[in-house]
Amino acid sequence: MYAATSDAPSPVMRLDGVAKRFGGIQALNGVDVVIPAGAVVALVGENGAGKSTLGKVIAGVHHPDAGRIFIDNVEVDLRSPRDALNYGIAMVAQELALVPEMRVADNVFLGFESRAHGYINSRSNRRRFEELQHSVGFTLDPDHRAGSLRVADQQKVEILRALARDARIIVMDEPTAALTRDEAGSLFAIVRRLTSQGTSFVFVSHFLEEVLDVADTVVVLKDGEHVRTAPAASETTESLVSSMIGNHVDLSMPDKADIALSAPVVLSVRGLTHSGVFDDVSFDVRAGEIVGLAGLMGSGRTEILRAIFGADRTRGKATVDGVPVRLKHPRWAMKHGIGMIPEDRKGQGLIMDRSIRDNITLASLPRHSPLGFISRRSEVKTTDQLSEKLDVRTLDHEAPVLALSGGNQQKVLFAKWLAFGARVLLIDEPTRGVDVGAKAAIHQLIADIAAQGVAVVLVSSEHEEVVGLANRVLVLRRGRIVVELAGHDLCEDQVAQSALGLVADQPRIPGNHRSVLESQEIRKGTI
Repeated sequence: MYAATSDAPSPVMRLDGVAKRFGGIQALNGVDVVIPAGAVVALVGENGAGKSTLGKVIAGVHHPDAGRIFIDNVEVDLRSPRDALNYGIAMVAQELALVPEMRVADNVFLGFESRAHGYINSRSNRRRFEELQHSVGFTLDPDHRAGSLRVADQQKVEILRALARDARIIVMDEPTAALTRDEAGSLFAIVRRLTSQGTSFVFVSHFLEEVLDVADTVVVLKDGEHVRTAPAASETTESLVSSMIGNHVDLSMPDKADIALSAPVVLSVRGLTHSGVFDDVSFDVRAGEIVGLAGLMGSGRTEILRAIFGADRTRGKATVDGVPVRLKHPRWAMKHGIGMIPEDRKGQGLIMDRSIRDNITLASLPRHSPLGFISRRSEVKTTDQLSEKLDVRTLDHEAPVLALSGGNQQKVLFAKWLAFGARVLLIDEPTRGVDVGAKAAIHQLIADIAAQGVAVVLVSSEHEEVVGLANRVLVLRRGRIVVELAGHDLCEDQVAQSALGLVADQPRIPGNHRSVLESQEIRKGTI
């Protein structure tokens, strides 16, 4: 481990003319970055701008094709994350890299364990773990198997692992994407405390408000090139978006469709129960309606979607267009036209090493193989049409989907279920890890999907998103629906207060939203 000295010169790290190419894609082209001691340098840009690639070059994950890297004004050659660790550089990657079968505490201290007489000192490691997570404000079970954790909790393990290495520079790629606001606030407090002690951070994020809150300097990238570097204090969200995209992007939410009381119920859920997770969940979703599920992390939002899709065994009943659905396996859900976009698109939604074409047509293969053999011509036609419609930015549909940026990967996942022709679409965290431009496009896409008569159930940790898109929001607390919000009652404050239990629970007939729709019709004067 590199030992920092009190008189170490500033900047800690400098990159001059760094370039990186992946096949036919120039990810970085002549980028210059300076990382001062005790500062937060934010990298911003659209998906595909090169910010994650630049972060990985800094952390030794990618070796640059050209350019020079200096640490303490001495040129270095970082060819691996181990090389970077030797110079005191650690990374919290967007792609989680835990050992799933190992315990949480073992993942945090992997390679840096406390030892006694040549053996790992588990008691000492546990004490170190508790002290570390207490300082951050996390509450993870050190003995829990890492692979069984939710994505948000796995990300916390990654953060703890980087902090445990006492690094001089910590690269964080979308570190708050799966955290609540309170957890993100706790993380920023840790960042500020560590920067006051001389630690530097490279912060990659699509949340521009967070960037302006935590960063000292902002580096704007576009199409792999350095646009400008400026003090965060002199920037606004609007100025960053303008530099990132180069033109105006409408960040407002799409208009909501009016859902008539006479609209047919497409999805009906009754008495859905998973012991210890959620209990007696009932609701209906009409054709063209977007119903949001909101609540704190752990309230059961994601698990309800997984239960409807048959990914987790549960008790209760569900129907699509009045026909009972067996909640046993995703194949039964798909037979009834139910599709799901999971929160973990890389682990559960896409096959990362397969082509864009393969991923888009995967759920609809029977349509492309009428004689028992897959028609490549049919697959290519569908892929071309949906890629153009969703603006999937790639030069080659035969390229593996892992080569795409996060926003384009998410568009491929939506294209998969558009090709399938889903009657019901369950969407979990639709814009996690995507830039502002892709975010606006995905919001409009969800509205367009609903406008085609699809019943949409939406889960999002961003209250602004779920309130902005949904016709109704069901707020969950401890696995139960406690409030149903719509119309003038549907606002971020109401959702947040209901999720926290700061307002009285709303009396509600399980699964019955007639009164809400009737109140909307009355306000419009139609009944």
